[in-house]
Amino acid sequence: MKTYFSILRGINVSGQKSIKMADLKAIYESLGFSNVQTYIQSGNVVFNSTMIDCNEIIKVIQFAILEQYNFDVPVFVFTIQDLDEKIDGVELMKLKQEHFDKLHVTFLSSIPHFDLVNKLKEFDFSPDFFVIKENVIYVYCPNGYGKTKLSNTFFENKLKINATTRNWRSVLALKELYQQYY
Repeated sequence: MKTYFSILRGINVSGQKSIKMADLKAIYESLGFSNVQTYIQSGNVVFNSTMIDCNEIIKVIQFAILEQYNFDVPVFVFTIQDLDEKIDGVELMKLKQEHFDKLHVTFLSSIPHFDLVNKLKEFDFSPDFFVIKENVIYVYCPNGYGKTKLSNTFFENKLKINATTRNWRSVLALKELYQQYY
């Protein structure tokens, strides 16, 4: 049995694709996942599963949501070890602790193509900046994420893959959640 976390993109935003966390937890449990814990209303879930392939887990979750709600939701699934690596990867940003409130992590559905990543180097949205490491982008926005051009849509359009972003506090909360319950 392994511990995973999943992030759903675009649920409970402006009344769109509404899923209550209690209902989401019930869906996960109906799929055979155990120790299911949700964090805030944006579709962050920590759970245990005997399944070992993240892509298979994604398909099972997406299908269950499609059947229950009749809408498609991009789902991102990572192992807890992946989350630890992503948290450790923040060292790439060389930020002081007091700047972490301006840090966001954009999770990618796969590792983007090398050529597309290189094209991103052409863009400069200073003082905002980003660092890509495999299937995650660390985004620093000193004036706030709501004002940056380095959004999910920007990265999805440029890298041609799905993306979803969480603030640094939420990423750390997911780690605390699995440490508390697992």
